[in-house]
Amino acid sequence: GIGPPLSLGVAIACPGRRVINFQADGSGMYTLQALWSQAREKSKVLSIICRNGTYNILKIEQSKQKLKLSGVTAKASTELSSPQIDWVSLANGMGVPAKAVDTTSQLLEAMQQGLRQDGPFLIQANI
Repeated sequence: GIGPPLSLGVAIACPGRRVINFQADGSGMYTLQALWSQAREKSKVLSIICRNGTYNILKIEQSKQKLKLSGVTAKASTELSSPQIDWVSLANGMGVPAKAVDTTSQLLEAMQQGLRQDGPFLIQANI
């Protein structure tokens, strides 16, 4: 989840370069406030959030610990579906333009749009 603030740091350290942050939705929630800082600093960060609707890292850690996800509550603790997270709305609320995509052609178009921005841009890639 440290991608959003780290990408901001890189953008500040290298102002002439475009930074691409590739992040999953669950881990991205840990440092969501970095979007606001990206907007404030007008940093050239293109964030691609892979929205799969789960805290997959928690599932991995539970598996390593040999914990069983047998109960409804245990299973729900790793899901990001109720309510679903709308990264476009979150980004816009922080001052970052954003777009949701469902296909690879839409992703390419959105990446081209984001790379033309003179500031941050976020893509919610629904997977």
